Amino acid sequence: MKIGLHVVRYDWDGGPRKTGSRLAEISQAAEAAGFDTITVADHLWGSQYTGGQLTPTLEAYSVLSTIAAHTRRVRLMSLATAPTYRPAGLLAKIVTTLDVLSSGRAWLGIGAGDDPDEAAGLGLPFPEHIGDRFDALEETVRACLAMWEGERGSEAAVAGEHVRMGRALNVPQSLSRPHPGILIAGGGEKRTLPLVARYADACNVPPSPELPHKLELLRRLCDEEGRDYAAIEKTVPFGFDVGEDGSKADEVIGQLRWLASMGAETVLGWVVGMEKITPIEVMGRRVIPAAAELEPAGAAADRR
Repeated sequence: MKIGLHVVRYDWDGGPRKTGSRLAEISQAAEAAGFDTITVADHLWGSQYTGGQLTPTLEAYSVLSTIAAHTRRVRLMSLATAPTYRPAGLLAKIVTTLDVLSSGRAWLGIGAGDDPDEAAGLGLPFPEHIGDRFDALEETVRACLAMWEGERGSEAAVAGEHVRMGRALNVPQSLSRPHPGILIAGGGEKRTLPLVARYADACNVPPSPELPHKLELLRRLCDEEGRDYAAIEKTVPFGFDVGEDGSKADEVIGQLRWLASMGAETVLGWVVGMEKITPIEVMGRRVIPAAAELEPAGAAADRR
């Protein structure tokens, strides 16, 4: 099992003047501790999950570029971008730029979007009907794939209900080939998981007792699409609280054992107190090595 660090709020000691240096310190500590990935929430306001709309929040891809400058190994991705917040061509260019500047470490993390108040407040497009948002998600992924074709993108126009591009030109091309990895977030059985099976390199499904059922459905959908289920990384969002002194590390390891038993391969989690660095170091000493010994349910069979 692999472990990723998720950054979702920036209400750290010292305020905005210290945020850049604190982010660099956190990122370097996470890489040194052995985290596989650093993900960043793609929101512009805080939410009920982070302490309210006034919780300090920064634009995701600017944050990822800063993290890229202070790391050398970890994967970089938003978790997860709403498809309507940026035009599809611009989004593909942003991820391409991050990939080039990070020497090929960028992923596209994308979902249907989940904050209509934020979108309305800032004047961002956000279709009212969930079906329209999923249509926009699929069209955006297809447009990004067109941008990542060959050496310079596609000469063909992209014409959909939500995404229209006259020429999917992209120079320079991403270093990750055939394209940056794509993670589609969510566990919906009608739209999300079919889109994962059709387009994605990873899923991000909520960590509930329903996870084995969701992954079994994903397996069947991959068979229908002619895709290798084992090639899709199974990730879950989570939260790590090892305690200020590491006293809860064994509890966290037990939680990861439970997630592995349901098929999770990678856990992308917020670390309580990450800005103090010590919890990140505890994760590196105790949790990440223990997680590396956990084999997700079904992984051995999928390798055969």
